[in-house]
Amino acid sequence: MNIVECRRCPRLVAWREQVAREKKQEFRDWDYWGQPVPSFGGEEARLLIIGLAPGAHGANRTGRMFTGDASGRWLYRALHRAGFANQPTWERHDDGLRLVDCYITAVIHCAPPGNKPLPAEIKNCRPYLADELARLRNVRVVVALGQIAFMNYLQVAGVRPRPKFAHGAVYSLRPMLIASYHPSRQNTNTGKLTEPMLDAVFAQARCALASR
Repeated sequence: MNIVECRRCPRLVAWREQVAREKKQEFRDWDYWGQPVPSFGGEEARLLIIGLAPGAHGANRTGRMFTGDASGRWLYRALHRAGFANQPTWERHDDGLRLVDCYITAVIHCAPPGNKPLPAEIKNCRPYLADELARLRNVRVVVALGQIAFMNYLQVAGVRPRPKFAHGAVYSLRPMLIASYHPSRQNTNTGKLTEPMLDAVFAQARCALASR
C-alpha cells in the first residue's frame, strides 16, 4: 500500500497542500513535503511507536515522522537516551538519524487542521495501520502516544474489552502495550508530560524487550 499516493480524505489533501504552498514565515525557503508522510524505521523492529498525525510545519514540511517540530524534539531525545535512535537530532529528513530496533507510524499520515483529524479520516487511514501490523512480525512492544493512538491501535488489533488509557500504564497483551501522553506542546508546555515521564516509558519498553 503506497501511502504517499493516498488522496482518500479531501479535507486533509486540501490542507496539507495549502500549508505547503503558503508555508510558515520561518520556513519560507523550504520546499515542503506536502504529501502523506510515510512511516519511519525498519520492518524488523521490535518496538512500534504510534503517534497521532504529522505536524503542519513539522513532518508535513520535512517528510519524516516527528521531524522538525517540538514533539519530535522531545521524542527523538527520549529515543536516543533509551538507545532506540543513533542521535537526538530531529530537524531534517537527511540529518543522519537512524532508528534502532524501532518503527514509528501514526494514526493518520496527513497533517490535519488544528491537529484534529475527523473520525472519518481516522477510519480512512486505518487500513494502513492494519497492513503495517501484519507486516511488522517482530514487534514485541507497542507504545501509543496519546489516547487516540491508544484506542485506534486497540481497535485495529481487535482487543476486547478495551482497557482505559492511563499514562505509563503497561497492558499485558501480545505484543505488550504501553500508554503515554503525546509529546505535544499542549502536554509538555503545561507540565502534564515531563522528560523523566517520557524517559520512563521508553525505559519500560527497553526492559520489556530485554526479557522477551
